[in-house]
Amino acid sequence: MAEKTLTRHVVVAGFVQGVGYREFARRAAMKLGVSGWVRNRMDGTVEALVSGGPVAVEALLAELRRGPRGAEVTSVKLAEPDEAETAKPGVFVILPTV
Repeated sequence: MAEKTLTRHVVVAGFVQGVGYREFARRAAMKLGVSGWVRNRMDGTVEALVSGGPVAVEALLAELRRGPRGAEVTSVKLAEPDEAETAKPGVFVILPTV
């Protein structure tokens, strides 16, 4: 039986821009086999869509809560993604700031 895919929309707040957070997230996702995207937002947060097996997604969320050296994560808010939000399997990309 194939593993169920878990997809979450994530918004990370704190000191998370200018510290390599997006590249940290991309590398962690690729290591764990999680698909999706990450981007900075104009309000100073980082937003991501993560999709993969539940164990891998939970492991990535733990990494996102920790962040790279120099980051100070104060909150990680999770939400169900909109139906229009999808992740291309096998790919995790950094998108432009919104």
